[in-house]
Amino acid sequence: MDEKTLIERISSGESATCELKRCGGRPENDTFETICSFANHMGGNIYLGVADDGEVLGIPEASTLSVQRNIANVVCNPKLFSPIVTVETEAVRCQGKAVVRVWVPMSPDVHSYKGTVYDRVADADVAIRGGGQLTQLYLRKGGVSSERRVYPYLSIEDLDPTLIAQARNMAILRRPGHPWGELSDSELLRSAGLWQRNYATGEKGLTLAAGLLFGPDDVIRSIAPSYRTDALLRVENTDRYDDRLSTSTNLIDAYKQLMTFCEQYLPDPFHLEGDVRVSVRSIVCRELVSNMLIHREYSSPTAAQLEISRDGIRTRNASRTFFQGRIRLDDFSPVSKNPLIASVFAQVGLAEELGSGTKNLYRYSKPFLGGDPLLEDGDVFRAWIPRDPHNRPARETNTRIGVNDIIMELVANDAETTVRDVAERAGVTPRTASSHLNALANEGRLEATGSTRDRRYRKARK
Repeated sequence: MDEKTLIERISSGESATCELKRCGGRPENDTFETICSFANHMGGNIYLGVADDGEVLGIPEASTLSVQRNIANVVCNPKLFSPIVTVETEAVRCQGKAVVRVWVPMSPDVHSYKGTVYDRVADADVAIRGGGQLTQLYLRKGGVSSERRVYPYLSIEDLDPTLIAQARNMAILRRPGHPWGELSDSELLRSAGLWQRNYATGEKGLTLAAGLLFGPDDVIRSIAPSYRTDALLRVENTDRYDDRLSTSTNLIDAYKQLMTFCEQYLPDPFHLEGDVRVSVRSIVCRELVSNMLIHREYSSPTAAQLEISRDGIRTRNASRTFFQGRIRLDDFSPVSKNPLIASVFAQVGLAEELGSGTKNLYRYSKPFLGGDPLLEDGDVFRAWIPRDPHNRPARETNTRIGVNDIIMELVANDAETTVRDVAERAGVTPRTASSHLNALANEGRLEATGSTRDRRYRKARK
């Protein structure tokens, strides 16, 4: 590495793959903790002799070779590293000072240093003490997706046949003559790869993916107790929420519920492609929702979340990542986290080919809310579709005017109405209906009478 390249690297600061460290006559323990975390994560470079802010401090000239030897001895010592780690070191002259670069490749093994496993989270080395974090690390290293986990005692009788029939019909409607139309339920599950044999353990049976796709709620709670997806509306009540949906049902119905939530609270701007109007809301929300359900890590206790706010729409979900950082089209290499679930979603028409979702987000986010998408992968995948402040707020104006108009119609001619009446008539939740009624009462347009449970509203008398 030459001096120019070194300066470019360190000027970018610390990250998931870059660490800057001061160094005297020998490396400190935290250098080896970083080596361990890099080996366990994506690999990276450590620059010894550089301060956290990027200032080149250098290391003593006489110590350059001994520092490199010390690193080689420690990483090859089985009493300190288990298993041992492969690294490369290089001395670089920069601004007249000596800097040692330590390159750590990503390893297929899970390593520990002095008995502790370290993983890299953003620009920090995190000690993994056990539990779910260690499980996820082994899953990431082993390349085994949790959707393939076999449940020997989960039988086809435990699944909901109406859900399998629903998927079969969706596949046939999407593609007449689809082979699922001629298969029994058992044959369909095998065809979709949802029945598997684990050749390492000898176990065979239905998988976690089968239960998540076609299991009734009680079965899903048993095999995936942490699975839940929350959808929040935070436009007026930003401390809590204006409306909330929490779903832990089968993935196909969960997809429909989340899409309905998005359609209720997000605008659908007029957009033409040629002479055909395209629903940019449906396209963007479809990609966000399907990604949360298809590409999440179901062994993680972290619930997935979709949030609609004044500044746009955000999603997050646990991920079994092979890459960490911003996702851009020019260097994007799609990887399917749960290929079995992804395949079923594609067959029934709820998802497209791998990689098309990211392309659609970059293509349609700007005509949808006005901003380009921000996508970041890691142990948690995050997506943000920002709203241009010059655009109309996310359905806030449309929804408030529409519900208010309905309320004023209900109280016309001295009639009375209730939260339940408004919710049913406007097609909103009772919480949303109550918010609109109370706002109109505070503005002096309505009068409220009765207790909270039996409260009734009528047009205010002048």
